[in-house]
Amino acid sequence: MGRHSSKISRIEHGKILPSAADIHGWCDHCAANDQVADLVASLRAVESAYVEWRRLETSGLRPLQVSYLPLYEATRRFRVYQSHVVPGLIQTPDYATALLSSIAAFRRLPDDIEAAVTARVERQRLLSHGDHRFAVVLEESVLRHQIGPADVMAAQLGHLIAVATLPSMSLGIIPFDTPDRPVWPVEGFGIFDDDRVNVELLSARVIVTQPREVAVYTQAFTGLAGLAVHGRTARSLITAAIDALGDDPGTRPA
Repeated sequence: MGRHSSKISRIEHGKILPSAADIHGWCDHCAANDQVADLVASLRAVESAYVEWRRLETSGLRPLQVSYLPLYEATRRFRVYQSHVVPGLIQTPDYATALLSSIAAFRRLPDDIEAAVTARVERQRLLSHGDHRFAVVLEESVLRHQIGPADVMAAQLGHLIAVATLPSMSLGIIPFDTPDRPVWPVEGFGIFDDDRVNVELLSARVIVTQPREVAVYTQAFTGLAGLAVHGRTARSLITAAIDALGDDPGTRPA
């Protein structure tokens, strides 16, 4: 192939990725040209699986928020787990503004917060329109991590109570004192049907599409969902978090 042996060694040991040209040359020498298309497609999938936020948010937060809409519209079954913040699909505009403002400041992004919030909230129409089903599992810590002022957080918690009544929504909360957990608190992730998992890290977005890896996240979600409380018990955890804010009782849900 005309490649240096050290490069071939690095590819073989997974230290670097082959290029499309490397794949073409390798398959040609192995008389396996019928595999080129699949292997190049796999390469492209690997290249897009881990993408740093700085590459996705060069012009601000709005374009990324808009880019998610086709995926959300096409998905019928959503399974979402969060251990730190309220998921975007059930955020109030004020909570989303506080959270995205913090993200933009941390990453030193252009200020397009208002437009980004509008795009994020636009996806929430799927909660009541179309054939979509949502299972959301939150650690109790999500209720206690204050994002924005107390009144913003109280309104967000009240919104969780309202969202939980939607026919399309199953909202569960894992209490702090849950014993003997088969699954520990992990990074937040979303499962889209049975095809894709989005994982948000501090520095990058990870997209998982390998069936065996999707199965791992599905297994984890099933275990986490089994730990969650729902209905009246979940509501009591939410109202307790509202009370802990010491906010004006008038802002509390009826």
